[in-house]
Amino acid sequence: MMAADVVDVRIPARGKGHDLRAIKVVLHREMLRFVSDRTRMLSMLIQPVLWLFVMGTGLGTLVSGSIPGVDFRTFMYPGMISMTVIMTAMFSAGSIVWDREFGFLREMLVAPVSRGAIVVGKCLGGAVVACGQGLIILAMAGLVGVPYSPGLMLTLLGEMFLAAFTITAFGVTLAARMRNMQTFFGLMQMAIMPMMFLSGAMFPLANLPSWLHVLTTVNPLTYAVDPMRQAVFAHLDIPPQVNAVLNPGVQWFGWQVPVAVELGLVALVGAALLGVAVVQFRRAE
Repeated sequence: MMAADVVDVRIPARGKGHDLRAIKVVLHREMLRFVSDRTRMLSMLIQPVLWLFVMGTGLGTLVSGSIPGVDFRTFMYPGMISMTVIMTAMFSAGSIVWDREFGFLREMLVAPVSRGAIVVGKCLGGAVVACGQGLIILAMAGLVGVPYSPGLMLTLLGEMFLAAFTITAFGVTLAARMRNMQTFFGLMQMAIMPMMFLSGAMFPLANLPSWLHVLTTVNPLTYAVDPMRQAVFAHLDIPPQVNAVLNPGVQWFGWQVPVAVELGLVALVGAALLGVAVVQFRRAE
């Protein structure tokens, strides 16, 4: 009896080219998934639009006397951009749990690419999708007295992308070990909503009680919201005393934190969360 021929099975070598292609594929998939789900696009816009035009108008009637010449919706505008971007980014990250439930995640994990490439593609995809949603809010700038300055729009877009990437990395870290969507969204609400309320998105950071000032200072989202507000108010013609109330910036023990430092902190947090997410995925089965 002749021995059966043995056929060598070769696993494709993992290289930078494979990883870059994996990043591109995951990014493309996230964009296709978002564009094809119009219900999701609409639902992600309803909440910030309600906050901006309904609550912003209502609160504006209460504070109009103390901030002459400024529409309170103009103040809330950077915060609503942040809310739109953050919620969209978290939902994009949550799709990992959905992929795990339907078995698609396992197929990605056994592909001949590094798991870090999958995480990077997921974070980039979430950031791009969130910025696409944020562009709709940017288009509403003129409705709340914010000028359509090209420099301002580009600055806000860059800050949106940085915030969205960081939040997506945070969401991917949470979702890496979760088995069902209910758990993820419950934890997401518990983590994100307090951070949003303590970021200064809906109230000025000036003249806060000591305990609230400390909470806003240690909140990472504060350093994503404040640069957007600084950029918007730099293009508004308002009295200095009003600017000091509505746009005081972030202070550490009396030191005014520069915007570059704030953005650097957001980038640092995003890089750290990306690293944690990669470690979590390498341990995932």
